[in-house]
Amino acid sequence: MADEREILTYELFGTAVRELAQQVVDSGYEPDLVLSIARGGLGLGMGLGYALDVKNLSAVNVEFYTGVDQRLDVPIMLPPTPAAVDLSGLKVLIADDVADSGRTLEIVQEFCADHVAEARSVVIYEKPWTIVKPDYAWRRTERWINFPWSSEAPLVTRTRVVDA
Repeated sequence: MADEREILTYELFGTAVRELAQQVVDSGYEPDLVLSIARGGLGLGMGLGYALDVKNLSAVNVEFYTGVDQRLDVPIMLPPTPAAVDLSGLKVLIADDVADSGRTLEIVQEFCADHVAEARSVVIYEKPWTIVKPDYAWRRTERWINFPWSSEAPLVTRTRVVDA
C-alpha cells in the first residue's frame, strides 16, 4: 500500500484541464495571463490558455525537485523570469502540476505579489500538507504521482548545474 502511486494518464490529463478550467469559469475569475511553472505546469498552462481563451501565456522556471522525494533545500527561480512590468496590473493564473510542499507556489506567488492586480493558483494535484492551498485543484492525494510526461526515464541524461 505504501508504494501505491497516483497514475495520471494523458486522457485523464485532458479531463483535468477541462474540469479545472470550468472551476475557474464558475468562480468568475477572468485571468489576463496564465503563468506556468516549468516544467510540470507547462502542459496545464497551455491547456488552460485554450480552454479559457487566454492567449497571454508565460512561464517561470523553478528548480526544487531533483528526484522522487528528493529536493533542494529551497526552491530556486531560474532565469529567464517575466519582467515585472509585463505583469503589472494583470490578473494572473499561476499553473503547476502539484502543490506538494507548496514552496514552489509560494515563491512564485511572492514574485507576483507586488506586481499583479490579483493572482490565483491552479494545480492538478494538491497534497494535504501543502503550505499554500491552491485556489483550484483537480484532485487531492497523499500518494506520489506518476505524470504521463515524467513516468519514463529520459532518452538522454544531462549533467545539470544549479547555482544557489
